[in-house]
Amino acid sequence: MAAPDVRAQVDSLLLQLLRDLEELEAKRAALNARVEEGWLSLSKARYAMGAKSVGPLQYASRMEPQVCVYTSEAQDGLQKFWVVRASAQTPEEVGPREAALRRRKGLTRTPEPESSPAPRDPLNWFGILVPHSLRHAQASFREGLQLATDMASLQIRIDWGRSQLRELQEKLRQLEPESA
Repeated sequence: MAAPDVRAQVDSLLLQLLRDLEELEAKRAALNARVEEGWLSLSKARYAMGAKSVGPLQYASRMEPQVCVYTSEAQDGLQKFWVVRASAQTPEEVGPREAALRRRKGLTRTPEPESSPAPRDPLNWFGILVPHSLRHAQASFREGLQLATDMASLQIRIDWGRSQLRELQEKLRQLEPESA
């Protein structure tokens, strides 16, 4: 590979790396804003409901996650993170719930309601009519979680770009003495 081709690759990779760094900085600022907004809304809810109405004593005894963070490896070998709601079914969960045969004739029974596998909204721990600021805090923290996963994926892409840039610079140094 000729030195001008390597220089063009270094330039394009450096531009992409700078774009990624700029995007990472914007996401960090947005994450900080969402977290700050969430804590401020939470303090407003505490003020509206009373300090003891919003606290650890109202948490459920058995908590279930509302979202899950998954990771996968893309075609270029980079890991990607994403957030999935816990109530969303994965392809493995879709299908019949019972593998047994059912009796078609006979006594008719009323079906027993199954316990809902979908997680309940944690805002119900604090009462039925919660202030809007508590809902706003929950939304801010959810957005912050999404931004955090985006930042993790972006950071992996930046680290990969830096290693590629170092390799290309080393290759360029090896080509430079030959052309001089």
